[in-house]
Amino acid sequence: MPTVDDILEHIGEFNFFQKQTFFLLCLISAAFTPIYVGIVFLGFTPDHRCRSPGVAELSRRCGWSLAEELNYTVPGPGPESQCLRYEVDWNQSTLGCLDPLASLATNGSPLPLGPCEQGWVYDTPGSSIVTEFNLVCADSWMLDLFQSAVNVGFFIGSMSIGYIADRFGRKLCLLITILINASSGVLMAISPNYTWMLIFRLIQGLVSKAGWLIGYILITEFVGLRYRRTVGIFYQVAFTIGLLVLAGVAYVLPHWRWLQFTVTLPNFCFLLYYWCVPESPRWLISQNKNAKAMKIIKHIAKKNGKPLPGSLQSLRPDEEVGEKLNPSFLDLVRTPQIRKHTLILMYNWFTSSVLYQGLIMHMGLAGSNIYLDFFYSALVEFPAAFLIILTIDRIGRRYPWAVSNMVAGAACLVSVFIPEDLHWLRVTAACLGRMGITMAYEMVCLVNAELYPTFIRSGKNKEKMIYIEVKKLDTPLN
Repeated sequence: MPTVDDILEHIGEFNFFQKQTFFLLCLISAAFTPIYVGIVFLGFTPDHRCRSPGVAELSRRCGWSLAEELNYTVPGPGPESQCLRYEVDWNQSTLGCLDPLASLATNGSPLPLGPCEQGWVYDTPGSSIVTEFNLVCADSWMLDLFQSAVNVGFFIGSMSIGYIADRFGRKLCLLITILINASSGVLMAISPNYTWMLIFRLIQGLVSKAGWLIGYILITEFVGLRYRRTVGIFYQVAFTIGLLVLAGVAYVLPHWRWLQFTVTLPNFCFLLYYWCVPESPRWLISQNKNAKAMKIIKHIAKKNGKPLPGSLQSLRPDEEVGEKLNPSFLDLVRTPQIRKHTLILMYNWFTSSVLYQGLIMHMGLAGSNIYLDFFYSALVEFPAAFLIILTIDRIGRRYPWAVSNMVAGAACLVSVFIPEDLHWLRVTAACLGRMGITMAYEMVCLVNAELYPTFIRSGKNKEKMIYIEVKKLDTPLN
């Protein structure tokens, strides 16, 4: 009795059906980008200062430039210039235009400073959740909480959604995550206050990463064995393309609510996948649903224009199983070999995920221009994917995996000791670090899909995600 891989050799391992499905699922990978790193633009913190009534009027009366206004009316430099203000009545007529505070200082003592009771002035033409909800100074921790809410969502979702995929199917899980993700994203864009925005971001975290992972598993289960590595890598390249698109969209739409709307609404189109993307035949066979699996195999053969072997009546699983299997956490530690794999991969998932996310947010390639910085740093990921494709079939997995981790760690460590004036050297180290950790991150995803049997594949991934997201909760945004 043949396996799915045996049949795919006859009806096409990566023909029209697989290419079409691969393209559709890559759109999900690209759409995950705004949730994973959208905080870079949604939570952008521009230069700011306390709003002091009367300062704008005095500046106009005196004809000050912006630099002169800041020099005369804002304490500084340092945090004082952003979080404190002079306790001065700027509306009083006795203030002159040349060093107006000189007459108020007594015996050379500094003027008293107070908190920003009237809010802040932000030096930006757009808006972010920081500028709308004043998440600065004493309330800056609320921005970290916003990003942590996504990781909390990843953690809670990891305890259940992976098993839905293994027990009830990849397709059902994918559609559920798409619907919840799209709905909560729109609701977040119209949130009236910070609390509701935080709740809807948490809900997005509950389902978004699970949806990305299920898409990854689906595409690797639809193709033949020799194409599995390639589609897995290019599925993550689609995420990189999403980074480039996000930078462009954020530049065109500098207001966070419109940006959130724009990157969320396309997710509703993914609900059409109910008619476009079938269930994984490998999962159906692992659940002893041979009739449904055969129906999908015939559909694939028809799409690819290939005939099915006339003697084909049923399929056997890729792994020998005697009954319908329900995955559990014990499957991840049942034997010494699987236990070793689980522990190693959990640790690598954690280190790669935290460092990758951190480098995305803080590359610093283009100085103060966050759009160019984000765009340039994303370009570094393409050579990483090329190097993986070039090496894994020639020298295996372990050496590229180990070297990429070493390069990432060494580059990030060295960058700490490079002087600020050697900007080109800091940029080089940052690029090497980003390329190394991108390779490591893509390699751990690739190895995930190869080490475990089908019936525990997504459950295993989600157990590791639980560990990762718990650790990431302790990782600050800045």
